[in-house]
Amino acid sequence: MINRICTFYFTGTDTTKTVVQTLAQEIAKNLEIDDIFDYNFTTPEAREEMPIFSEGDLVITGVPTIAGRVPNLLLPYLGKIEANGALGVPIGLFGNRNIDDCLVELRDLMKNGGMNIIAGGAFVGEHSFSEILAKGRPDNKDIEIIKEFGKKIAEKIKNEDISEPEMVGEVPYRIYYTPRDRHGNGIDIRKVKPKTDMEKCIDCKLCAEICPMGAIDFKDVSQTPGICMKCCACIKKCPTDAKYFDDEGYLYHAHELEDLYERRAEVEYFV
Repeated sequence: MINRICTFYFTGTDTTKTVVQTLAQEIAKNLEIDDIFDYNFTTPEAREEMPIFSEGDLVITGVPTIAGRVPNLLLPYLGKIEANGALGVPIGLFGNRNIDDCLVELRDLMKNGGMNIIAGGAFVGEHSFSEILAKGRPDNKDIEIIKEFGKKIAEKIKNEDISEPEMVGEVPYRIYYTPRDRHGNGIDIRKVKPKTDMEKCIDCKLCAEICPMGAIDFKDVSQTPGICMKCCACIKKCPTDAKYFDDEGYLYHAHELEDLYERRAEVEYFV
């Protein structure tokens, strides 16, 4: 039934990549499939094309949760999915707060593109805003759960069961999560952009190369003329820790998240 396993994902700081690739490898092992196709659509250049999937493919699609939903900047791209009857597994990554409606929204985007959904999962990755929330996750315990999930998906495929399970989330989707202060007032961080400590910066251009929105000026990396989605890839991957945020609202929100959600959030999967 399955000839090829495909990983199809957006990953700012590599947590989504870790989950979908680990899951794909486990399923491939259990189904004795050698063909794994990997498509990382994180960069703007990668999103200029859409891979075509077909019947006989199992497509594991992964995105991070931003404000409780699929990142809105990815919706135009994900709306072009062409699956032609492939089987699909949506994966939503959240940073220790909540998956909210990201998983069901991703499921629906995949279905609209012609995928038959047979499983799905909400997994935890280190929060992009923090080095405290879900630090180091997915960790060894998460990896074991991902492998368990993979075995169950493989068994379902062997049994020729392509039924769609119920997943956590609400339809119609809830509005995007709004950061708030202790008085309930909204904090708008949409236009906030990272700063650069030029005394630390070695002008390696890595931040400009990996920015998912192509927002950082390649000639002058201290400038961010484009849209910033706050994935923090430039901050967490900078080799000299030269990138940072100093906006008061952003920092307040990050500290609030750390205060409210310093716990081990549990993962959920559905088969």
